[in-house]
Amino acid sequence: MKFNDMKYERISIEDMQASLQKYTKALCEAKTAEEAIKVVYEEDIDSRHVDTMATLCFIRHDIDTNDKFYDEEVNYWNEAFPMIQEDAQKWIDAMLESPFRKELEEEFGEIVFTNAEIEKKTFDPSIIEELQNEAKLTTEYDKLIASAQIPFEDGVYTLSQLTPFKNDADDERRYKAWVAEGNWYKENKERLDSIYDELTHLRDTMGNKLGYGGYTKLGYYRMQRNWFDKEDVEKFRANVVKYLVPVANEIRKVQAKRNGMEFPLSYSDMQLEFRDGNPKPQGTADDILAAGRKFYDELSPETSKFFRAMLDNELMDVLSKKGKAGGGFQAPLYEYKMPFIFANFNGTQGDVEVVTHEAGHAFEDYMNEDRVPCSTVCPGMEGAEIHSMSMEFFAWPWAKEFFGDDTEKYLFSHLASALLFIPYGTMVDHFQHIVYEKPNMTPAERDAEWKRLTGIYMPWVRLDGDIPFYGEGMAWQRQSHIYDNPFYYIDYCLAQTVSLEFWAMIQKDLHGAWEKYMAYTTQGGSDTVYNMLKKAGLKSPMEEEVMKEVSEAAIKYLQGTKFFK
Repeated sequence: MKFNDMKYERISIEDMQASLQKYTKALCEAKTAEEAIKVVYEEDIDSRHVDTMATLCFIRHDIDTNDKFYDEEVNYWNEAFPMIQEDAQKWIDAMLESPFRKELEEEFGEIVFTNAEIEKKTFDPSIIEELQNEAKLTTEYDKLIASAQIPFEDGVYTLSQLTPFKNDADDERRYKAWVAEGNWYKENKERLDSIYDELTHLRDTMGNKLGYGGYTKLGYYRMQRNWFDKEDVEKFRANVVKYLVPVANEIRKVQAKRNGMEFPLSYSDMQLEFRDGNPKPQGTADDILAAGRKFYDELSPETSKFFRAMLDNELMDVLSKKGKAGGGFQAPLYEYKMPFIFANFNGTQGDVEVVTHEAGHAFEDYMNEDRVPCSTVCPGMEGAEIHSMSMEFFAWPWAKEFFGDDTEKYLFSHLASALLFIPYGTMVDHFQHIVYEKPNMTPAERDAEWKRLTGIYMPWVRLDGDIPFYGEGMAWQRQSHIYDNPFYYIDYCLAQTVSLEFWAMIQKDLHGAWEKYMAYTTQGGSDTVYNMLKKAGLKSPMEEEVMKEVSEAAIKYLQGTKFFK
């Protein structure tokens, strides 16, 4: 079914509560394991319907944030979800306390109960008001970002539409684009600070109400951490600083030399990787999608069937336009057994990475759509990002289809960007740990902390105020995850590390690497990510040796190219 033909309906809070109560009662009254298993299957059908309706609403709202109908519907769901949490918790309790738990675990997997135990720690009726206000504030942040109208040269642009100018090979034009964007953020900084202040205190209040002495522990539970903790993340950070930051710093030094720029680099100069311009995809958005179809057709029968279904059912909205929310994502539409891809094409190499990255997420959903309950379709965030970031590297043999004459530049840029990203992403996570440990920090103190961390994780960046906002240690405010999904960002870093494992395999044996990818992907969310990686013959990104090996292999490849001279 085509996306526009998918019918949306609001489901009343009362109906959702009644449904959960009905299934909870039925599970508690089940006389046999067979009856209990049947109830879980039936509840999953209703759960998929609710999730699909909410997802349709949020996608259509993000496609046009000025649509009044879906604006009101988003507000409704933001109010509704906290209101059904108490009944959802009772359903979870019924599963955990079922006399047939052993049989349920055998049918649906132990991970369902491991995650249910974690989820149980994230809610109490006393935090309903905070949850509702949190949703309102994150929606306000997203709408503020989507509303940006930035005058530049002879036009007015959204943040996404301004991106090509921020990558321009002309130094003056590129600098002015960065200044224009920085000025918009500075003009809105007071509200950005206010929103984040409110979010930080709301989350701190929730953590205290639930007995965790602040938000950090609650944040880990909300992210469903089921195989690593805060101490593991601290060790990962140390590995990044020890092995990856020096490699990334070398990449930036060579970039400055290659382009005849001063080092450390300003944000504007950092954005230009090659003096004659960054790699650009060839052709129109349709050409990029056509190249994507060729890539997936030739990669495997499974990916061919998947991507053609996405195109045939118009399950991608990729063009940047006024009123459209920023960023990119994929979202499962469980009831239709298909995912949806949302993006903002802007003529940069990121357009291609959407077709590979977000489609990597979507492919995993597609391959696991029949798993019950639907919570086991996808693993935790750190596991899900492995699918997407690794799929980007699997597209390397088809890079010429996307980039033509810029292929060599793209391959260099893509690998270098992966190495440069992990220190940045780790810094985002470190910053959030500090914020939630000190929820009463002032805006100025938060900016100062970001500036300090930049010196540790990104010593190649010049922070002397040369560009408004960016050059003043305020750039954390443009990272939506810090507002919307606290503690999410480290997942990208862990996944990027695994994706570099795949990259190294692909250089030697594409077919063998793909077999391991499928061995990991087809497990869905049936186990912890640690166990699923092990079953697929992959190593944990938490291991110090892994960080050392991928750093050394990647920098050796880059040093062997003409761009590292």
